[in-house]
Amino acid sequence: MIAENLLHIKNSLPENVTLVAVSKTKPNSAILEAYKAGQRIFGENKIQEMAAKQEALPKDIEWHMIGHLQSNKVKYMAHFVDLIHGVDSFKTLKEINKQAKKHTRVIKCLLQARIAKEETKFGLSFTDIDQIISSDEISELKNIQIIGLMGMATFTENQEQLKEEFSSLKGYFDQLKITNLHLETLSMGMSGDYLLAIKNGSTMVRVGSAIFGARNYIV
Repeated sequence: MIAENLLHIKNSLPENVTLVAVSKTKPNSAILEAYKAGQRIFGENKIQEMAAKQEALPKDIEWHMIGHLQSNKVKYMAHFVDLIHGVDSFKTLKEINKQAKKHTRVIKCLLQARIAKEETKFGLSFTDIDQIISSDEISELKNIQIIGLMGMATFTENQEQLKEEFSSLKGYFDQLKITNLHLETLSMGMSGDYLLAIKNGSTMVRVGSAIFGARNYIV
């Protein structure tokens, strides 16, 4: 089923959209099934779980950290993580830079913008992002590369609200690209709303349950 689900989703994606298979809570066997079907990019939301999977699974897998990031745990993934989606503070950027430097790496990052109406969602305001990107300090961080933005929409079936949230981030992203030519990735859209996110400019979608089935919650 995983291979069939992957094929169905990939056939629905435009060429310029990257698929991140969200494998959090899923066993290595499920990830291997997706791997054998051609998927190479996987997303996790817990660093220790991702590190354990990275150790055990094929080394050409590209691992993305998609969950809320605790600065004190960056060191556990700095030697292998390819892209960090949810960076929501300058302090975290500095820690990523510090740990990446230890491994002589440059780690790609997305700044997480707060677009949802829900109070529980993490993220930076557009003003906060402006300040980070234009700060003198950011140019001193040689071991990170900010390549775009990430946003999580409200958990709702209201399509108009989702469209409004996605399009607001796309509009802001386009404004930023005028002054920052390095920005290329706009990560928004999950299993329930990725097609709408793509219509509104997403270039990277994070899809879990539509590939692997319902999430396995560990009690």
